[in-house]
Amino acid sequence: MLNSWYDSIVQVGEFSLLSAVVVGGGLWLLNQNQAQADELLDDISVENALAKLNEGIAKTEVIIHQIIQEAVNHPQIKTLQDQLSQLHLELDRQEIQIAVTGSKSVGKSTVIQTLKNVEGLSKHSLHFVETSPLFAEIGENSDLVILSKLQTSDVVLFLTNGDLTNSEFQVWQKLKALKQPTLLVFNKQDQYIAEDRNIILQSLQQKTGGNVVATAVSPLPVKVKKHETDGTIQEWMEQPAPNIQELTQNLGQILSAQAQYLVCKTTLRKVLLLKAEAKNCLNQIRGDRSSPIIEQNQWIAAAAAFANPLPALDILATAAINAQMVVDLGNIYQQKISLEQAQQVAATMGSLMLKLGLVELSTKAVTGILKTNAITFVAGGVVEGVSAAYLTRIAGLSLVAYFEQQEIALETGNGLNLEKLRQVLQTVFQQNQRMAILETFVKQGVKRLLPDTKPVEVV
Repeated sequence: MLNSWYDSIVQVGEFSLLSAVVVGGGLWLLNQNQAQADELLDDISVENALAKLNEGIAKTEVIIHQIIQEAVNHPQIKTLQDQLSQLHLELDRQEIQIAVTGSKSVGKSTVIQTLKNVEGLSKHSLHFVETSPLFAEIGENSDLVILSKLQTSDVVLFLTNGDLTNSEFQVWQKLKALKQPTLLVFNKQDQYIAEDRNIILQSLQQKTGGNVVATAVSPLPVKVKKHETDGTIQEWMEQPAPNIQELTQNLGQILSAQAQYLVCKTTLRKVLLLKAEAKNCLNQIRGDRSSPIIEQNQWIAAAAAFANPLPALDILATAAINAQMVVDLGNIYQQKISLEQAQQVAATMGSLMLKLGLVELSTKAVTGILKTNAITFVAGGVVEGVSAAYLTRIAGLSLVAYFEQQEIALETGNGLNLEKLRQVLQTVFQQNQRMAILETFVKQGVKRLLPDTKPVEVV
């Protein structure tokens, strides 16, 4: 079991880290796609991990420096700098941090208290952290904060009191994808008859690849009968001792064999999380600077298309994407793009929009909303004007999303990743196709183009 557990934590990915980074009062979901991870560790040696760690710290320092350059008084700078300074001390940490998680009433507190009383479990100091119960809140991202905290622990004990539910299995898979060192603990096994207990244990082993230990940390009291010599029978309830031998044996082996490795990998995860938090902070700063540029260009495109309606979809797509907007947004994101390159990018995006059907879909959606108001619908050029503004906005938001994924460009000439841009375009378009968003945008467009017209009423 120890070997299979060790193999399961060989790799760590930066953008596969699933965490809830609290920024500006909101939760930021880091990219969950393992295929997009750009900093995987294929070598299990501590030396290799240290090299990656130093590289991550250097990149994080660059991002924090960029934040200072672009927003010297930003309130998050001090926090990021303090966290980075603390990470330099992490490798010397002698305390092993163990997180205990699971849904409500699986025995988290009792497991921690019992393990604290075990002598000789590890030569290192152990610090146990109990997370809030999983699945306590309804919502797709309700457990993001818990998952984020788990990534800063050296070892995770994932408790369940039966076969894994679908929700529990999804969390297990996320931890596995993150290469988070995790032991699945089947607690309260004494509450099942032997046959059912074996069935559950076998199912857990099949689902998780064998990383399962069975315990009864607080066994149910058992009735004891004593037959006296005079023929009387005495009965009483007796509390059995905790059954944690399998847990302490496996956990002890892990801590004995991999303590330095665990601390190193946890420190690396913390560095990557901090880098992601810093990058998100920088992206928010740049996003605030990008919004006025996108809005200015979308209304310029709207006015031009309204004054000179161009019903042909290819012409509409071309008119919607301004090369200067590409240059301006690129400058904000430190992407050195010449005007000639920007013209190529604009043409490429227009072509992609046509091939993906985004132009036709947008025009139809705008037309459908405008049909609810006869005055605005018959006004020449309104459909083209609002559609051009909408497409310009989609293009601008897509460029922002694309640039956010790039590192700071050191020189001009970096080619555009067309496949990634296509994916970003589709994602941004889908996010902005919700009817409420479209209706609001159309109302804004009509107000811009026909300021004296009664507001659009959507039936």
